[in-house]
Amino acid sequence: MMTQRLTDNISAAAEIIRRGGLVAVPTETVYGLAANGLDEHAVEKIYDVKNRPETKPISLLVSSMGDAERFCRDIPAIAYRLAEFFWPGPLTMVLLRGGAVPDTVTAGGETVGVRCPDHEKTLALIRAAGVPLAAPSANLSGAPSPKCAQDVLDVFDGKIDAVIDGGVCALGIESTVVDLTVTPPRIVRQGGLAREDIERALGMKIT
Repeated sequence: MMTQRLTDNISAAAEIIRRGGLVAVPTETVYGLAANGLDEHAVEKIYDVKNRPETKPISLLVSSMGDAERFCRDIPAIAYRLAEFFWPGPLTMVLLRGGAVPDTVTAGGETVGVRCPDHEKTLALIRAAGVPLAAPSANLSGAPSPKCAQDVLDVFDGKIDAVIDGGVCALGIESTVVDLTVTPPRIVRQGGLAREDIERALGMKIT
């Protein structure tokens, strides 16, 4: 397999996603390894290529809260508030999964992380493909996360279909993950968004 290095051909990347392929995508945090998040076989390829434990769930990249409503259920009001403040941006919200989300994404659990990335090329890809992107970081499991397209190619050239070159990631660290299915909300992973900013937006302390 030849890995294509794409810059502006989003329609080609969208076609790869729709047919079940893998495309590395730029975000403001790190590069992600993306597949159609509604296609369990495509998601299985992510686990295989990354050597990722299948007990470790994968978050979905979406383009808006409207997307999140299609793939999550019983979304709490605080999710909309956080999205208003921090989407697009380095915040992943853990919500109850909807029926369309396959077990391969959630590792069989009842929750799913969703994030709207702050990178125009990846947002354009999500819209063009018409599906959410299952997209953990584009690294081998346990290895450093990639900050540019060449980092991805150094590891996955010939093993994935394409990488969208969106330059160097602005933040270079992963998103902050907040579980909104518990009360009070709980930070699962501290990343590019500070706890204090989340608490200020919500007007409440989180754990």
